[in-house]
Amino acid sequence: MGAATESEPTPAAFGKCRRLLNAAHYRAVFDGATVKASHRNLLLLARPADGAKSRLGLVIAKKNVRKAAQRNRIKRVVRESFRHLPATAQPLDIVFLARRGLDDLDNASLFATLEAQWQKLSRHTATAPRARDH
Repeated sequence: MGAATESEPTPAAFGKCRRLLNAAHYRAVFDGATVKASHRNLLLLARPADGAKSRLGLVIAKKNVRKAAQRNRIKRVVRESFRHLPATAQPLDIVFLARRGLDDLDNASLFATLEAQWQKLSRHTATAPRARDH
């Protein structure tokens, strides 16, 4: 087939269809999280996605990561790590929450930590009960 069009991003892209876009999307994950993956420096909350693709939301508070450059670096690494998740995994809506000390990790350490947390999330997803819609 041909190259991806503007309306159809490449599989590794991080377009709007791969992001949690508004407060209602975030609230659905916070209220209905069926799976959690926790680390000293971060927390991942997830629930089964309504659509066919996993979506990611980022919460990186100034209280936990003071410098804007560090917050932006963390966002870039998290998005890059998320893009490398296998497409065969169950689609999830995921919220990434930064904790204090996350900015002390270098990019390689952060990427490795995220890989371990994605794997933990996928293991727990296989055993977690599916959320019921009300």
